[in-house]
Amino acid sequence: MSLLTLAPICALLAVTLAWARVPVFIAAGAFGLLLFAYLLLGAGSVLAVLVLLLITAALALLSVEALRKRHVTPALLRAFRASLPRISATEREAIDAGTVWWEAQLFSGRPDWRQLLAVEDPVLSEAEQAFLDGPVEELCRRVDSWSVNFRDADVPADIVSYIKQQGFLGMTIPREYGGLGFSPLAQVAVLTRLFSLSSVVANFINIPNALGPGELLVKYGTQAQKDHYLPRLARGEEIPCFALTSTLAGSDATALPDSGTVCRGEWQGEEVLGMRLELDKRYITLAPVATLIGLAVRLRDPDHLLGEVDDHGITCALVPADLPGLEIGKRHWPIGAPFLNGPIRASGVFVPLDMIIGGPAMAGKGWGMLLNCLAAGRSISLPSLSRALAGNALAGTGAYVRLRRQFNLPIAQFEGVQKPLAAMAGLTYIIHAATVQTAKALCRGEQPAVAGSILKYHCTEMGRQVINHAMDLHGGKGVMKGPGNYLSDGYESAPVAITVEGANIMTRNLMIFGQGVTRCHPYLLREMQLAAAEPDAATLEQFDQVLFSHLGSTTASAAHALVHALSGSLLAVV
Repeated sequence: MSLLTLAPICALLAVTLAWARVPVFIAAGAFGLLLFAYLLLGAGSVLAVLVLLLITAALALLSVEALRKRHVTPALLRAFRASLPRISATEREAIDAGTVWWEAQLFSGRPDWRQLLAVEDPVLSEAEQAFLDGPVEELCRRVDSWSVNFRDADVPADIVSYIKQQGFLGMTIPREYGGLGFSPLAQVAVLTRLFSLSSVVANFINIPNALGPGELLVKYGTQAQKDHYLPRLARGEEIPCFALTSTLAGSDATALPDSGTVCRGEWQGEEVLGMRLELDKRYITLAPVATLIGLAVRLRDPDHLLGEVDDHGITCALVPADLPGLEIGKRHWPIGAPFLNGPIRASGVFVPLDMIIGGPAMAGKGWGMLLNCLAAGRSISLPSLSRALAGNALAGTGAYVRLRRQFNLPIAQFEGVQKPLAAMAGLTYIIHAATVQTAKALCRGEQPAVAGSILKYHCTEMGRQVINHAMDLHGGKGVMKGPGNYLSDGYESAPVAITVEGANIMTRNLMIFGQGVTRCHPYLLREMQLAAAEPDAATLEQFDQVLFSHLGSTTASAAHALVHALSGSLLAVV
């Protein structure tokens, strides 16, 4: 028997053993038996014997823990340390942000779909359903999206007044502070309905309920800050915005140059400890009308007034918009729907340290605060927008292709129309199902950072595909603007959803694959932690267990992938 004949036998044996996830000593025994049978048959290629002998010896060495830990694991640990880049405190905060939910199953190689389907469906409360049927529908009746987008390019004063009166700006604020205290499922339902009508109006409501001062105050604010600001935000007496993006730092938010330098200064006639702000922000939604501004700055303490640390890191603060020296610049004009957006600048503006969200004790903890809030926000706002965009496009297109006749037939009867229409229906269903499914996790108290990133990326990309198909099927009707064109706003503003809250290129590479693989993988994060620990006997023992469990899981996953690919997934368990 030649080596070429033996190779497929070895491959089949290896795949079978990996598929069954057998211990290493059983694999060593199996290859030892194969070697014995090969020698017994006397079909002997010396090279084949050598190959089998090497495989059996390697597996036998790995199966003896004492030998493996003495001769193999230390070398692998040294190699792992050498290849592992240094993880900064900021990067560690990003990795640790949010919670790990069912998305960890996606990185396990064998996701348990029954666990996902077993999650109980949340339902809207009576108050939430009444709000949807009452104030939400009334707001939609009052809004003329054509006038808002193209005549006024603003939210009319009577609409703003109604929004405030009905508590739209306090959906996420607890009831004890005057808010509505709505569940994530209710927020998704409200925002989907509003985005289906006007993204200008929807964004006016979304920002105070998404990554804004309200959520940061609820989670991290001092009691005094909560008592003062939350009721005012819930009533709409304060219009908030949050200024993160800088002129020099977009997706790489950790590199923001905006700073707050700790110093002493005068505030309301008294000398207090505070910080002097230097910032140049842009693309800040609601900045032109904001009365309360959340800021992210890098807090520096060159005089060590807070301790021995020179650079405390990113810090979140809350300042009034009418602060002397704080400038809200000329309004930006986003493509598609002209939602309110603009730059914010300040130079040499002094504010007390009490304006840090959470007080001075939260100095330098802003990046973790933002990431934890984004974990939830990404799962609600942009998926709701994509759901509305796709739903509108599908509903309008489905009706249009049945009414529009060409060649004496409704164009819905043409296969060239049916194919993209079917794709639109499938993608719209996926967006809807994924958004509602992730809302379940939020209702259970999870903050699924990786799932939120997956949702943001795929929902906005699928929404763009749906609106592109819709434009193709409408032809000239989709191209000409007017009050009856229900596609143009969504088509033009689709790139906004792709870009905001972390551009999709960055979201895919850094958050889904970078943070996702690191955080959700069953072994990788633990290996990284052990590689950074002191190299003592306990570390070596744990690294050995984790590493070889990782290798076993990898080979099993590879075997499953190969078998499923060759068999058309006939053996898959779903």
